[in-house]
Amino acid sequence: MKRKKKSVIPGFGLSFGVMMAILSLVVLIPLCSLIAFTARLSPAEFLATVSRPRVLSSYYVSIVTALTASLINAVMGFILAWVLVRYDFPGKRFLDGVIELPFALPTAVAGISLTHLTTTNGLVGKFFYERFGIRIAYTRLGITVALIFIGIPFVVRSVQPVLEKIDIQYEEAAMILGADKWTTFRRVIFPETLPALISGFTIAFARSIGEYGSVVFIAGNTPFETEITPLMIMSELQEYDYASATSIALVMLVIAFVILSVNAILQSVVSRRVSGLA
Repeated sequence: MKRKKKSVIPGFGLSFGVMMAILSLVVLIPLCSLIAFTARLSPAEFLATVSRPRVLSSYYVSIVTALTASLINAVMGFILAWVLVRYDFPGKRFLDGVIELPFALPTAVAGISLTHLTTTNGLVGKFFYERFGIRIAYTRLGITVALIFIGIPFVVRSVQPVLEKIDIQYEEAAMILGADKWTTFRRVIFPETLPALISGFTIAFARSIGEYGSVVFIAGNTPFETEITPLMIMSELQEYDYASATSIALVMLVIAFVILSVNAILQSVVSRRVSGLA
């Protein structure tokens, strides 16, 4: 008979029980309550609630602006991580700390600051409006700017540790074999960082879709133009229509779950290809 292999670290049963208790209290029970509230509506009422034209428009605004901001963050975040890892310069530690400012700053404060900065009378907004006729605040562009602000740390902090672990000897070997800098980056460095970049992009995307505090001030909240889904949920709650609010929230939950599931699949596929297992 085969003997059971004992774990090197004891206490699995206790640790697993504590983990499940915390997970249930923080995640599972709130999500189940969301579904329970939604169950008060019939399937027809649920579909009618979540497919109203104004609600569909809010889905579109939230998803398009979040996707645009996350794509921009993927590029900008990679560049920022590259600079922080590969170069030494005065103020590097300060800049590294500033990257995490959106995590610590209350989202409402960020929203008010960005709105004041990007209105047609603001420092940045006035420049773009007078020079190019572009309005930032109270438009979808303003929403995108706010989502870039709150999403970029996710990309930087996902890519930065991977760049730090890449051995410089691989790049030196590629150059000795005749590869130029672009080929070395494309064939050696980028494949190693791609899973982390996908992870940072996806987390930023999922976070941006549900953002409320930093967006509600700069959006202008014009129906069918700049109204976001979290604002629709808040509007329903203010009218004490909890069933409608939870129905819309459930749709957002499903969207976030799909995004994170796609992230897990993409990371698995890319990781297997990079390691040569696929």
